[in-house]
Amino acid sequence: MGDVLDEVYGVVQCKECPWYKSCLTPMRFTAEDLKRQIEQTPGMGIGMGMQSSDLGMQNLLSSMASAAQNSLVEGCPIFIERLRSNPKLAQRVKELMQNWSKETEK
Repeated sequence: MGDVLDEVYGVVQCKECPWYKSCLTPMRFTAEDLKRQIEQTPGMGIGMGMQSSDLGMQNLLSSMASAAQNSLVEGCPIFIERLRSNPKLAQRVKELMQNWSKETEK
C-alpha cells in the first residue's frame, strides 16, 4: 500500500509544481550578464584593468555564455531529487538521451 501512496504523492507533487511539464530548461546567459557579474565581484571589476570596450574580453564572455548555455540546465527540485534518490531512473534517462536518434527512427 505504501508504494501506491508514494506514487500518488509524486503525481500530486508534480501537478502542484510551478515547473509542471517543463522539468528542465536551458539556463540563459548572455555576455552582458557575465560582464555584470564580474563587475559586481569584489576585486574583479573594471579597476583590475578590464576595459568595458575590450574586444578580447567581450569575445571571452560570449564564449563563456555560449558554453554555459550548452552545458547547464535549470531543473525542477522535485525532478532533481528523484534523479538523486533513484540511480536507476537517472541511468534510464541517460540511456534515453544517448539513444534519442534511434528512438525517433522507430
